Amino acid sequence: MPTPMIRNHVGGAWQTATDDGRPVHDAVTGEEIARVSSAGVDFAAALDHGRRTGGPALRELTFHQRAALLKALGQHLREHRQRLYAVSARTGATPGDSKFDVDGGIGVLLAYASKAKRELPNDTVYVDGAVEPLGRGGTFLGQHVCVPLHGVAVQVNAFNFPVWGPLEKFAPAFLAGVPSLVKPATPTAFLTAELVELIVESGILPPGALQFVAGSLGDTFEHLTGQDLVSFTGSASTAQTLRANPALVRHAVRFTAEADSLNLSALGPDAVPGTAEFDLFVKGLVTEMTVKAGQKCTAIRRAFVPAAHVDAVVQAVSARLAATVIGNPAAADVRMGALASLDQRDEVRRSVAALARAGRITYGDPEKVDVVDADPDRGAFISPILLVGDPDRAEPHDVEAFGPVATILPYDSTAQLIDYAARGQGSLAGSIVTADTGFARDVVLGAAPWHGRLLVLNARDAAESTGHGAPLPALVHGGPGRAGGGEEMGGIRGVLHHMQRTAVQGDPDTLAAVTGRWVTGAERHHGDVHPFRKHLEELRPGDTIVAGPRRVTQQDVEHFAEFTGDTFYAHMDADAAAANPLFGARVAHGYLVVSLAAGLFVDPDPGPVLANFGVDNLRFLTPVKFDDELTVTLTCKQVTPRESTGYGEVRWDADITRQDGESVARYDVLTLVAKRAAGQ
Repeated sequence: MPTPMIRNHVGGAWQTATDDGRPVHDAVTGEEIARVSSAGVDFAAALDHGRRTGGPALRELTFHQRAALLKALGQHLREHRQRLYAVSARTGATPGDSKFDVDGGIGVLLAYASKAKRELPNDTVYVDGAVEPLGRGGTFLGQHVCVPLHGVAVQVNAFNFPVWGPLEKFAPAFLAGVPSLVKPATPTAFLTAELVELIVESGILPPGALQFVAGSLGDTFEHLTGQDLVSFTGSASTAQTLRANPALVRHAVRFTAEADSLNLSALGPDAVPGTAEFDLFVKGLVTEMTVKAGQKCTAIRRAFVPAAHVDAVVQAVSARLAATVIGNPAAADVRMGALASLDQRDEVRRSVAALARAGRITYGDPEKVDVVDADPDRGAFISPILLVGDPDRAEPHDVEAFGPVATILPYDSTAQLIDYAARGQGSLAGSIVTADTGFARDVVLGAAPWHGRLLVLNARDAAESTGHGAPLPALVHGGPGRAGGGEEMGGIRGVLHHMQRTAVQGDPDTLAAVTGRWVTGAERHHGDVHPFRKHLEELRPGDTIVAGPRRVTQQDVEHFAEFTGDTFYAHMDADAAAANPLFGARVAHGYLVVSLAAGLFVDPDPGPVLANFGVDNLRFLTPVKFDDELTVTLTCKQVTPRESTGYGEVRWDADITRQDGESVARYDVLTLVAKRAAGQ
């Protein structure tokens, strides 16, 4: 029976390559299980399909609608993850490794769906920052807005995370409204193909939102424009080659790279043998060496240890490694599987030989390993390798063995540790294991310029810590220098990377029309119906009520002070208040002013307004004194429907002025307002 060819999914259809392709092998048995090729794919047409079909379909949806689709997709994949686990085992992954990859990727989808609901508007445009006044009269303003690029996000992934890798790139691009073209690494392309097949079968995504090329990208880069993006994970040398592609340079195509990374973990001087921190360091190092057989871009490669504790660390780590069973992931006791391919094993052996020139191997043999239920020669198995190296040699800071390999490097002072950290020339992740906050501060601030993420681990946070090597959707994943200089995820930052930030200048009414938000100076709508009597669908930015005046008396202030217990001298002591250079006399409590304003604008009867859930940006601008008269102008600023509920969020601009027209306080009032359909 011939080996199956992994199909490409482009132009809305599955396509089989027109040649014999390249073989892909089971990492455990060495058996050829698939072939990979993109021969026959029209890459210009694929990009055109993304731009003409996928892009418009996505841009018609709001951020919240895209988030709902991401959530549905995540739930669909979660229901079918056993199918992915089964295929993942053939990459050499243990059940734990498979969950790390599969569940981690699904978690990114769900996390981004949740963040979008909380942090992005239910709109197609993202307003970035505050309005910038550009003239004294308030008639000329500036506002930054972000809109989706009208191109395709070309995503080139590494072999080590064939599920998580594509999904962490896809999620922010999809939320931004940009279609994706996914290209996996050849050794594990069969698992990414299974993922894409599940996604396509679901029918959840709009047509053209996701395309998949199993083999080479061919001449794809020749057809890219300034509206397209490239996100790459892989070796630094390949990243340099791709980054210098003439088409990318010519069109200033956005290029993000996640590349080689000699990540560090540092044991603090306080973490002596017998402390919780010492044990956490040892456990974390062994975990990073053995999970995914060390094939993690964030795995610990350099383990810095106070010189006095090197022998203790070697003994503790070696004891844990000796208890790690290696072999066929299907065997019950196996805790570390195979590398992704025999080629990868050869590469790791070469790297270990280079590292050994600057130190000594204290555990493991790169040429020999005992395995369970597998042939160590046919499968891509290798022993965990622990070295002790010379931190003043170049090799530990230059050579990355992308497997279960770590080098212990002694240090004598905090300054020396920071200097050694920088010699890695840029890393994705680092960890400092210490209970000493002063030491942690010095190392974090000293090492931060060379790191994308730093974890401080100790007994206080260990129970909740996700560990050294786990990228999180809310935090940036990337690093400077040799780590590629790029960033992925990082919450909404990853979404905005796929959008164009544009400065729009104009009058208040124009900016309100562009952004869908009322801005100061724009037209207000005064009607006969109180805005609080309107359902969500009936409200429009600019709907306004003016209420007042309300005189503030000495009795009001003293009653508020007695009722709340706020007897601050500026409210109650005339002599002390007179001596205060900001007031010169007794003044009203700021929160009394806000409370009186609420009493002026609130409609007391039951109606569409369900709740007040917050106040943002509150500022007290001018003191309110006895007998001042307050007027409040409340204007609907932004209406945000919630897709799956019977209500939505409304942001109101509140401006409290006194009798001379000067503002005494400004803030945003946040309410939940029912939809008319929900009230019928």
